[in-house]
Amino acid sequence: MEDLTMSVADHQTLRVLDGSYVLDRPADVTEVIPRADLLAVVFGPDGSTVMRRDDTGEDAWSALWNGDAAHDVQATGMLSAIVAPLAAGDLPVWVVSSYDGDLVLVPTDRLDEASEVLQAAGHQVRR
Repeated sequence: MEDLTMSVADHQTLRVLDGSYVLDRPADVTEVIPRADLLAVVFGPDGSTVMRRDDTGEDAWSALWNGDAAHDVQATGMLSAIVAPLAAGDLPVWVVSSYDGDLVLVPTDRLDEASEVLQAAGHQVRR
């Protein structure tokens, strides 16, 4: 079973989501209004972070989603199989995970480079 899990982790399909995203650190997260441009809200011990779509924003990020293909929620190595090659390629990431999959964000101006690195690692990247 472990070999199957590693095979799934090593050959994932990632879909590039439409648009560009920015990170915000709201002073009061209770004022964040759920709306269509929100991708994620993360509550951390030192404050909250909001990832929202903003196609004109500076320091934009592109989102890659690996949740289109179903895999066991206890499958190991899914996220590390994506993040490790990006780290080896000196590409910064921002990651949010959900029950269904992972969002891996890379700087928009390096999306082509990130796609090449992921494909060289055995993954498919769909746009």
